[in-house]
Amino acid sequence: MSASTTERRELVRKAMKAPYLTREEEHDLAVRWRDNRDEKALEKLSLSHTRLVISVASKFRNFGLPLGDLIQEGHVGLLEAAARFEPEREVRFSTYATWWIRASIQDYILRNWSIVRGGTSSSQKALFFNLRRLRAKLSGNQQNLTDSELHQKIADAIGVKPADVATMNARLSGPDTSLNAPVTDSEGSSSDRQDFLVSDAPQPDDIVSESIDTERRRKWLASAMTVLTDRELKIVRERRLTEEGATLESLGQKLGISKERVRQIESRAMEKLKTALTDANRSGSLVPAAV
Repeated sequence: MSASTTERRELVRKAMKAPYLTREEEHDLAVRWRDNRDEKALEKLSLSHTRLVISVASKFRNFGLPLGDLIQEGHVGLLEAAARFEPEREVRFSTYATWWIRASIQDYILRNWSIVRGGTSSSQKALFFNLRRLRAKLSGNQQNLTDSELHQKIADAIGVKPADVATMNARLSGPDTSLNAPVTDSEGSSSDRQDFLVSDAPQPDDIVSESIDTERRRKWLASAMTVLTDRELKIVRERRLTEEGATLESLGQKLGISKERVRQIESRAMEKLKTALTDANRSGSLVPAAV
């Protein structure tokens, strides 16, 4: 018998022998821990509720993770509940602690069940932990359901999209596969799975080229803008060089002119910029980035 198995059985034995607490005893221990950080009070409170941790952990055994690990994570949730519990609310500690125990175990399962995260949102977590149960229930009650109909009913029950159900079902049905696993083609040559993955990200040389072009265009524009007057420069910057361009009316109010006058000045400024850039290009001062 392994040491971990022996320790788990000893823990279960001690938990089952621990006495149940009355409401008054539970309240007194919780107050002593909260107000005085009484370690003995915390130990007694947690030990008396360890059977609750074991009970909750046992409900998650079908996810293939060691029961001892689930109990350990559930105990972390129990201690978190003890740290947050407010005795004056007149709620039994077991009722409050059950949520924290379950949340801690579920988080552990999501982190360790697969290298692919099973879900991050509350709806995705609900789908992960309820898919098998709902699928078995619906399949048992209505044997003639197609996969799409089954996915739709599960999606309606949990509040997610049918496509999410199909994706989660595929994750739960298939094991993780290493990207370094060999794949042999029809000609007998072997490659890793990762060799067939296609990235949508730009190539490194494209990134560098775009960065160089962007910097050159910035310098060209800065040089061309020297031909503008202060008012023209202000209008162009606020109208064309900000994420949310200022309106003609708001600029007119700032400058004390009509919005039509702002439009005329902007139009003239853009023509001056175009002429300056064209002249610079003809003189050879604008050199495109190398391809």
